[in-house]
Amino acid sequence: MNDDWLAGRFEGNRARLRAMAYRMLGSANDAEDALQEAWIHAAGADADAVANLDGWFTTIVARVCLDMLRKRRARPEEPTGADIEPGAFAGAAPAQAGPAPGPEQEAVLADSVGLALLVVLDRLAPAERVAFVLHDMFGVPFGEIAGITGRSPDAARQLASRARRRVRGEDTAATGDAASGERLATQRTVAEAFLAASRAGDLTALLAVLDPDVVLHADQAAVPPGYPAVLEGAAAVARGARTAAARSRTSAVALIDGVPGIVWAPRGRVILVLAFSYRETRISGIDIIADRDRLDALEIAVPD
Repeated sequence: MNDDWLAGRFEGNRARLRAMAYRMLGSANDAEDALQEAWIHAAGADADAVANLDGWFTTIVARVCLDMLRKRRARPEEPTGADIEPGAFAGAAPAQAGPAPGPEQEAVLADSVGLALLVVLDRLAPAERVAFVLHDMFGVPFGEIAGITGRSPDAARQLASRARRRVRGEDTAATGDAASGERLATQRTVAEAFLAASRAGDLTALLAVLDPDVVLHADQAAVPPGYPAVLEGAAAVARGARTAAARSRTSAVALIDGVPGIVWAPRGRVILVLAFSYRETRISGIDIIADRDRLDALEIAVPD
């Protein structure tokens, strides 16, 4: 098989393979690295006997991504102090600008996929994430996923099913009656309004969604020394949220233990969570969580 022809076929699949790798890895740079490694594997293999080159490329990229996810899980990245900088959410003075969170492409990709979905995918086990992305997003049959993950087709189906329940929050969902569904929809609208107002730095809009007696509590990891861990009253909380405008651009509304709240997740990895409690159509309490053990214990899902 002509090497140039094989390279042309791989390039013809690049957009699809990159989209698949991005959803598996949550990083544009990592996705490009995966494609480069996949091409090295493909170019060094005997492709003459391959009947379905497109499917073969998919398998190679998926296996590379699975290996990268497993290595990442074995050596998890710890957020640095510069990554966290959450004091503005609790009313601290805005931090000095640091390095940009990533290229513009990263933000565009996150918007196209959905930041909340990337957050949930990042919390899945590597094989679950690969199975879910391949089947639910790209329609790859479970027989092929079985070969990629080293499981039986039934086990691959179970991997995707577990991941699907996590993504949809079915393990922590409300009873599903009409009243609870309407309440959840209202709370989501309020959370989205809070996030939009924070992004815009709109103090009036923030006050409109905050209960006058709202209380904000932040854990020790969420505020730098010398800044308040508790804020009381809509005015104080609104001022703190307004200073977080830049950070809110890499935030999204998600279900936090079944209740709409906000995740701050640069590059799709959760650094901080705002867990809301509600009184009718306003936010009455905010729990800011940055402690890693507390974050890991949360059930985070994508709102419908």
